[in-house]
Amino acid sequence: MTKHTFDRNTFNQKLLTFLDQSPTPFHATREIARQLDNAGFTALNERDAWQLAPGKKYYTIRNGSSIIAFTTGTGNYAEQGFRMVGAHTDSPCLKVKPNPTLQEKGCYQLSVEVYGGALLNPWFDRDLSLAGRVTWADPQGQLHSSLIDFRDPIAIIPNLAIHLDREANTTHPVNPQKDIPPILSLLKNDEKIDFMQQLTNRLKAEEPSSQPAEILDYELFFYDTQKAAIIGMEQDFIASARLDNLLSCFTGLQALLAADSESPCLLVCNDHEEVGSQSATGAQGPFLKNVLERIIGTGEPLTRTMQRSILISADNAHAVHPNYADKHDGNHSPIMNQGPVIKINANQRYATTSETSALFRHLCQKANVPVQSFVARTDMGCGSTIGPLTAAELGVMTLDVGLPTLAMHSIRELAGTEDATNMANLLTHFYSEENLTIL
Repeated sequence: MTKHTFDRNTFNQKLLTFLDQSPTPFHATREIARQLDNAGFTALNERDAWQLAPGKKYYTIRNGSSIIAFTTGTGNYAEQGFRMVGAHTDSPCLKVKPNPTLQEKGCYQLSVEVYGGALLNPWFDRDLSLAGRVTWADPQGQLHSSLIDFRDPIAIIPNLAIHLDREANTTHPVNPQKDIPPILSLLKNDEKIDFMQQLTNRLKAEEPSSQPAEILDYELFFYDTQKAAIIGMEQDFIASARLDNLLSCFTGLQALLAADSESPCLLVCNDHEEVGSQSATGAQGPFLKNVLERIIGTGEPLTRTMQRSILISADNAHAVHPNYADKHDGNHSPIMNQGPVIKINANQRYATTSETSALFRHLCQKANVPVQSFVARTDMGCGSTIGPLTAAELGVMTLDVGLPTLAMHSIRELAGTEDATNMANLLTHFYSEENLTIL
């Protein structure tokens, strides 16, 4: 088993860079692919025939927003099984509508939809930018897709002044149709804004060689321009947007790159978890199964392999909030920087079983990593993950784990600086452990 361990400061600085470079699932997937390229992984196109060899490293991307990376090990899949880690690339945010331009009371705004279960109040009074994917036709009529990122603060959603809303501190529901269209600029006289032309100008700035005749459509998301940071009197915390769940994507990626294993290993980062996972790229879609069938085959070979495989579904966990401690079960209140959290739910909202939980605790002991448990209060619900969906699709042993996080689904979330390296060390051991069989 590998003895590799990550240096906390170096690891966290790389994490901050990754978070800042990944304002959308498309950008996160591109950055993961770049690191895989640098580590010697070979890119595979799903449209092509695959010729896989033992002892090699590969990855494939679907829709530009989901990615699967894997190593073939000795190629003896049915006897060894796969060590798999799953995470997701998407986060709750504000997505631009197809016909978004609003020109009201001298202001230029864009109408948006709420993507996922976002906390809306924290989006007010933040410096926002815009990023995502545009699909365009060149003068010859050929279609292309490109990523764009305005990077600079170009928009804001101002709060209503307390003088005009005296109940703001006691009750302030947010109407997502009326209250959250961001303001981008003031209008001059009878000026008419051409949003598509603004996108075309941005595309030309990012890809000077492109010759877009027409941008046909887009998937664009607003995001907070404040950089990810290490904060706290003792630098205990990581503060950033999109920790749920780019934190798990990054720790899983670094573990895969560091693993020293002859066993087949795999990392899947799905899109659309925050909206139910039911898509071609989501965990309830066919992406992972399609890839595994191309590696292993169908029928008995796939079934045998899955029965020797283990999936760790890595998503964030609810850290206990000191101001709202009664929102947790007293015996299951995870604390930041005290280790990853095993997530358990009697109604299968999490896929953890006693066996997979025991296996994870065994790995934590070997890796010298502390471990915690989370069970929601019996009178409250809990979130969902890709774990149960993937387990149901593949029949693979699965457990749900996560790193303790505060302000989950806010525009800026909070996690512990020790937890990220602990999880990366643990997942490296998971990928590299020779024997994970439960008799």
